Amino acid sequence: MPASNARTSTEPSTADREIVLTRLVDAPRELVFEAWTKPEHVAQWWGPNGFSTTISEMDVRPGGVWRHVMHGPGGRDYVNNIVFLEVVRPERIVYKHQPEKGTEPVNHETTVTFADRGGKTEVTLRMLFASTAARKHIVKTYRAIEGGTQTLGRLAGYVAKTSGAKAPVEREIVIERVFDAPRELVWRAWTDPKVLAQWWGPRGFTNPVCEVDLRVGGAFRIHMRAPDGAVYPMRGVFLESDKPEDRIFTNIAVDKDDNPILNGLTIVTFAEEGGKTKLTLKTGATAVVDYAAEYLKGMEAGWTQSFEKLAELLAKSGD
Repeated sequence: MPASNARTSTEPSTADREIVLTRLVDAPRELVFEAWTKPEHVAQWWGPNGFSTTISEMDVRPGGVWRHVMHGPGGRDYVNNIVFLEVVRPERIVYKHQPEKGTEPVNHETTVTFADRGGKTEVTLRMLFASTAARKHIVKTYRAIEGGTQTLGRLAGYVAKTSGAKAPVEREIVIERVFDAPRELVWRAWTDPKVLAQWWGPRGFTNPVCEVDLRVGGAFRIHMRAPDGAVYPMRGVFLESDKPEDRIFTNIAVDKDDNPILNGLTIVTFAEEGGKTKLTLKTGATAVVDYAAEYLKGMEAGWTQSFEKLAELLAKSGD
């Protein structure tokens, strides 16, 4: 998280009532800041996939109002009334949703930071809610984490298109599988690092490093070792972790110096089916560097092999 959002160790943690999303955009931050603050640009990308937006007012200054309507793909309209609290060009924007009669009952403060990363821009979106319950309601009712991730993806695509830059290479897959084991057991296989290390990754891979801090805002770290000895490190942060129903986490593949090469989001749900468990995985990633685009091609095969290993492990535990 950029330094402007850092908290000292003496301040109480707000991780359980905030959503933090980050996206690296291949454009200078002045251009990205303009795409976020000019209504003619914002209307082209704002909202999750399939949404369109009509802006009636957007006065980007402290005390200025931003009123817009998001039109969902199913025909439902979402009315938003926002007041800007802080505008520091081209570094930071802070605004607050202030529901009024006829608008969505959403009330939270959002901080958007724009950090220069060698000619690219790291955009961090931090939504802070009044309580853990308020955060959970927005995540469950409006799918805020997935929607926010898609919105940042649309921003990156729009900026690439308008600047003439190469569009980011992305891929998303969905896999469903029924495991012949109780939901609690499958959940443990995903959350106990000693068990997770036994099945994570394609066949032939091992995980000499497997660390899990299972809480909202908690981090995990995995180093996958290929049969030829090459190590593929990854890390992420849990954005949601409702035992034993679902997990949402960022998945970031990094190089040997811990620089991101793939940036993604994974959503896993666990549903009971007559003593068995139906697992649904939705995961997507964006190549941060050119060579990582090749890794995206193996996503489905890699996850399929991981699930095969998981099924075999669960079968042994039931013997």
